[in-house]
Amino acid sequence: MTGIVRSAVAELVGTFVFVSAIIAAVNSGSALTPLAIGFALMVMVFATGHISGAHLNPAVTVAVWLRGAIDVAGAGVYIVAQLIGGALAAALSFALWPAAEAPAAIEVGPAFLAEALGTFALAFVVLNVATSKDHPNNSFYGLAIGSTVFVGAVGLGPISGGGFNPAVALGLSITGAFDFASYWLYFIAPIVGAAVAAVVFRVLNAHDKLPAAE
Repeated sequence: MTGIVRSAVAELVGTFVFVSAIIAAVNSGSALTPLAIGFALMVMVFATGHISGAHLNPAVTVAVWLRGAIDVAGAGVYIVAQLIGGALAAALSFALWPAAEAPAAIEVGPAFLAEALGTFALAFVVLNVATSKDHPNNSFYGLAIGSTVFVGAVGLGPISGGGFNPAVALGLSITGAFDFASYWLYFIAPIVGAAVAAVVFRVLNAHDKLPAAE
């Protein structure tokens, strides 16, 4: 298996494991849930980074596309694979846990801002540690990315539920932890945050140019 198919399978599997870990951590009711989520992302970034770049998040893929590190066709394939991975994780979770009794209560305005800010931070970190020419062959990117999600979950999770990822939000909407009627927010806000992160990255790293995305 080679090329885009191999990368897409890695994105699907990585997102599946990540979303499964989130659902398990949420159902555990543990105070360590945000840490478990950050660690889960970290290990899957290390596990799949050498294959696909370990986006594991449609918003991150959009940021990487805007940065010029993936073409539009590849980005589309990644996003479909990630959403399938998130949906499969949610579907299989019903074999272990019942659906959530009630979705997280949110206020649209603050939740939208929280999701956009959290994803901005995540995408900005990913672009700088995993795609920058100034960090060739680094070994810390997984820790940096997972730590960013941990901080976002602790600081912003109480406001929005802490999705920061349309694939994660899809999985949590299927399980009932998020309100499906609010999925538009969990899809659009992360894309907005990621797009801003890509613009900021390109402004701060004008020397680090890749071929323009098609």
